[in-house]
Amino acid sequence: MNRRAWAGGRRGGSSRLLLAALLWGLVGLAGLSGCTWLDVKQRGWIYRPTPGALSDWQPITAADEAIWLQLPPDKAGDPPQRLRAIWVPSEAPSQLPSGAPGAAVGAGSAAPSVLYLHGTFRNLFQNRSKIAAIHAAGFSVLAVDYRGWGESSTALPSEASIVEDAELAYAEWQRRVPDPAARILFGHSMGSGVAVELALRHRAPAGYAALVLESAMTSMPDIARDQGVLGSMAAWLTTQQFASINKIDQISAPKWFLSGTADNTVPSRQTERLYRAAHDPRRLVLFEGGSHSGLAAEFEDRYRAVWREVAAVVQGSTPAAGALQR
Repeated sequence: MNRRAWAGGRRGGSSRLLLAALLWGLVGLAGLSGCTWLDVKQRGWIYRPTPGALSDWQPITAADEAIWLQLPPDKAGDPPQRLRAIWVPSEAPSQLPSGAPGAAVGAGSAAPSVLYLHGTFRNLFQNRSKIAAIHAAGFSVLAVDYRGWGESSTALPSEASIVEDAELAYAEWQRRVPDPAARILFGHSMGSGVAVELALRHRAPAGYAALVLESAMTSMPDIARDQGVLGSMAAWLTTQQFASINKIDQISAPKWFLSGTADNTVPSRQTERLYRAAHDPRRLVLFEGGSHSGLAAEFEDRYRAVWREVAAVVQGSTPAAGALQR
């Protein structure tokens, strides 16, 4: 199977698995009285977290740092829970190619940094190629595994637990990157919903400079609705929302929306709808024939160019109004 088919196939088929979860939920409701059962089954089918080990990580730089982030216990006596994160420090901005937008940085300016929020199924180790592509464009990157993924504590994820974990990563990111003007929130697929939620929570005072969303969904129920009549009937059952469509218009920071037109997991029309619901400054970047998870590899030069544009805007060498309204 080629890379594009793999990226958009069964492993990346969040939409089909969500629909299956919802339809099996209908059957379950007919035979069982408890909504808890439906919630548990649905979360397992939707998120499908993949465990992993630090030995799976192939360093991007010699200075990559593996971090443990400790979660506070829910109550006294609970076993400690923790998250695995990886910090990939940036190269000096001056090392960017001469003339690249991200290279026009004044002396002493901090290199921009990305908080990387991944989607369902693949853990952060399996997101290495995309992390490396963002880093190569001139960014430091902090990537985190939510509970249930990678080496993070074992748990059945939920929307609430994923956002709680992302908040802990955000606090660590703030510590490492004190200047909000150097921070860019990034979410891919389901992670786009996490990024939008963080962007909403930290918009006043502004805790970040920009928001970049890739293969972004409008909401989890909309993923089901896109599967046709049965999906539309079942969508109301989902307990997991990530309803970015109801939040994006409240975010005033510069925003980039990236999508492949051949994405069969989150159709590009969802990303386009999210873009239309947002306010300026914003930019929609469509990759003709691009897949759900493979844009960084399928469009290497263009993908890097988009990220260098982000760097130029947040570092002030290119006005947002000029860069995002093309």
